Amino acid sequence: MSATILIVEDEPRLADILEQYLRRGGYHTERAATGLRALELWRSARPALILLDLMLPDQAGTQMDGLEVARRIRAESQLPIIMLTALDEELDRLLGLGIGADDYVVKPYSPREVVARVGAVLRRSGSAAPPPGRLVVGELSVDLAAFEARCGGEPLDLTAAELRLLSSLARDPGVVRSRAELLFALGGLDRGTDERTVDAHVKNLRRKLGRCGEQLETVRGVGYRLRA
Repeated sequence: MSATILIVEDEPRLADILEQYLRRGGYHTERAATGLRALELWRSARPALILLDLMLPDQAGTQMDGLEVARRIRAESQLPIIMLTALDEELDRLLGLGIGADDYVVKPYSPREVVARVGAVLRRSGSAAPPPGRLVVGELSVDLAAFEARCGGEPLDLTAAELRLLSSLARDPGVVRSRAELLFALGGLDRGTDERTVDAHVKNLRRKLGRCGEQLETVRGVGYRLRA
């Protein structure tokens, strides 16, 4: 099973970007925009690591900022925590690390760097889940180590982009992935491509999947999913 990362960030755009990069990296994600919700998800979702924004909005006078969330978690657990903050002052850095944060990232940050730090902290803590080697959804199988896919045991002639797209869908069968999410999986963000690229790849992929192409479903106005 992939590790679950809890993203505690009150800016939706930043949370969206982090979530998409983490999913692209093979992680499951949960999100919270307030300190109280973060504590609820920490207990219910049992994440392997928390990405915790230092400056969270005050909710009903609770004064539950990132530091207070970290203090409460540290009182009961040694769960890895990476602090996210726009404050690059040594006092804040020392305060954050002093309560037991495992790492500290200052905004603006590279999402790739954050994902890399997540992996590094998980490895140090011994919580890193091994990357999935083979994904099986119905008659479809994707072998990530061998970088190949099969339908009913027969090998499929897929491009690297098509295989990345298929593996992204196969990680969570039945879950609808938006075109934006799949574009991240394809690396389109860096090439300046748009979401129509995803549609073109899906069309080609569905044709190449043969009878397994029926598993690749279009959800109008949303995106695509792989049905088991």
